[in-house]
Amino acid sequence: MRQFFLTGAGILVLASAACTTTSHEGRGADPTVPATPPAPTMSPSSETTSSKTNPLLDHWSGPYGGVPAFDQIRIEHFRPALETSMNEYRREIADLANEPAAPTFENTIAAFERLGQRFEEVSTIYGIWGSSLNGPEFQTIEREMAPRLAAISDEVIQNERLFQRIAAVYESPDKAKLTPEQQRLVWHHYTRFVRSGARLDAEKKKQLSALNQRLASLYTSFGQNVLADEEGYVVVLDSDKDLDGLPDSVRAGAAAAAASRGLAGKWAITNTRSSMEPFLTYSRRRDLREKVWRHYINRGDNGDTHDNNAIITEILQLRAERAQLLGYATHAHWRLENTMARTPERAMTLMEAVWKPAVARVRQEVADMQALATKEGDKITIEPWDYRYYAEKVRKAKYDLDQNEVKPYLQLEKLREAMFWVAGELFGFTFTPVNDVPVYHPDVRVWEVKDKARGKHVGLWYFDPYARPGKRSGAWMNAYRSQERFRGEITTIVSNNANFVKGQPGEPVLISWSDAETLFHEFGHALHGLSSDVNYPALSGTNVVRDYVEFPSQLLEHWLDTPEVLNTYALHYQTGKPIPSELVAKIAKAATFNQGFATVEYLSSALVDMKLHLAGTKKIEPDAFERDTLQGLGMPREIVMRHRTPQFGHVFAGDGYSAGYYSYLWSDTLTADAFESFTEAKGPYDRDVASRLKKHVFSVGNTVDPAEGYRSFRGKEAGIDALMRKRGFPVPAAKKKN
Repeated sequence: MRQFFLTGAGILVLASAACTTTSHEGRGADPTVPATPPAPTMSPSSETTSSKTNPLLDHWSGPYGGVPAFDQIRIEHFRPALETSMNEYRREIADLANEPAAPTFENTIAAFERLGQRFEEVSTIYGIWGSSLNGPEFQTIEREMAPRLAAISDEVIQNERLFQRIAAVYESPDKAKLTPEQQRLVWHHYTRFVRSGARLDAEKKKQLSALNQRLASLYTSFGQNVLADEEGYVVVLDSDKDLDGLPDSVRAGAAAAAASRGLAGKWAITNTRSSMEPFLTYSRRRDLREKVWRHYINRGDNGDTHDNNAIITEILQLRAERAQLLGYATHAHWRLENTMARTPERAMTLMEAVWKPAVARVRQEVADMQALATKEGDKITIEPWDYRYYAEKVRKAKYDLDQNEVKPYLQLEKLREAMFWVAGELFGFTFTPVNDVPVYHPDVRVWEVKDKARGKHVGLWYFDPYARPGKRSGAWMNAYRSQERFRGEITTIVSNNANFVKGQPGEPVLISWSDAETLFHEFGHALHGLSSDVNYPALSGTNVVRDYVEFPSQLLEHWLDTPEVLNTYALHYQTGKPIPSELVAKIAKAATFNQGFATVEYLSSALVDMKLHLAGTKKIEPDAFERDTLQGLGMPREIVMRHRTPQFGHVFAGDGYSAGYYSYLWSDTLTADAFESFTEAKGPYDRDVASRLKKHVFSVGNTVDPAEGYRSFRGKEAGIDALMRKRGFPVPAAKKKN
């Protein structure tokens, strides 16, 4: 999860902590900015910094409309560059707020879109460093800058003169003469200011700013604590007996991880999901499975200097206080007001409708696993560290499908090629590798994206696939630059980031089916950004509401198991032969296998998130609240939350998914229904359906209401039935009309 501030052109990333996907949100909070802001207290180095001595302050230049000068940037550049660009942005805001001419769309809303370009560029690179190269020296800067960056966001929101100008345009009868996109932009900025406290009196604005600055510091500490536990805990395997059951690909990754820690000749299971999941799936050493599992689920919850429980308690209290200050019953009500769900109650209704059938499916899955364990003579009761191991055995017994049979066909590079091919078929894109663009790490590679039909440049795609120290766990998409036509024909730059375990030099990286789905998911976010075709950057690409942004990404997962992809790109890493048709049939037959586990693991996190934020001002002890809430829900004891509260970066390393983790399920109702539009037509590559999808969903950004955009694509609302079919759960009986 990343932290954010506002510029006229959109929402900028402050710092990264721990999330699984891209995030798009803003906040607000201090009294007005004076016409001429006082010179801030600055360090000696920043007083003399210019673009000649600090490459971070140079506007992006070079090919493809300009690119970040990653090869020239050093950590010591960040603090002075942030300070200098912040002060430049303050002056720009002051000039706009004190514009003497009467407010119009052009001299106020459009002018606001133009501001803060240097600040945006500096902050984007700052965010990339925070998520990808976050060492102790950078963390010191993060802790210092987090409240200051929150403060400048609040300065903008709370600038009374600026807000009066925006409100005047919003309330003017001339607004009706604007284009629909311009009207949407006016609504977007006005609503954003109001929801972030622009109407509060001076004293309340001061309180709000203090709350936001403290929250920014807490978010930074939370993320740094999780990263410390991910890097500080590792299970070292000393001998072959510790490797019992592990396939060659997992052994190779563990050997590489150990070697990178100076432990040549040993094997290391790191404290990240990409390392933990395959170990729990295949290791026959139950004692080691438990050890690896406990390290992972206790991140941020070890009672030491990196423990996050006290931080969570304070975050929840401050969020509740902020919500009340802004006039909302709870933080959840504030966060959901402008989403598709609109209210926490509607989001809860969806989650509860899926929860019961998911739990019922888990009971069946556990019974199957327990029976198999007993049959094999394993005198155990299934525990959380056993679930993946025995689920894999049941998969083999029920469907004759062993994931180890599939993995040799899932080469990371071949799957990347498959994604490019799908993007070409659905969206008309081509991808060509480029070597004239600087990168921030040798593992990062770059491709130019073009429109296949016209040969026109669309944007750049950066790919950073491997885990390393200082890189947060999980997978995510970043937008380095948004597409727009307002300040010229500006193309986008996007990235996909993951944490695959890098193998030995020259050896292909083999990934699991689940990781392959994640790869396609994040690429869906990238395609959402690359498809953008709008005028104004604030409305561009993935800058859409939280419970809609996951829809395009989750939808793309459906193309992984299409025959066209598997027959061409799922090639055995040794023989080069395509995956056998009988194995593909087994994958299709087992498509809904283990959906109880997958749904309950995710949905328990979403329910706890929402209930935490519906608790209002009640003081929360996180571990106790989590335990009691799950008990009340009837959480199966054999499963833990996908993200336990002390490590829930989506929710506590920033505001982005707070009271919003339900979004994945909400979006999946759209996803399941949308894919049925393909299957009801000529199949996954139906060009007419793909054209409608691009026109009404992927290209429009936030220029239209998402519900309207979906109806334009599908011709109807999305119900829950397709979602239940997708997961293999019973479809609710239709209610009879009186």
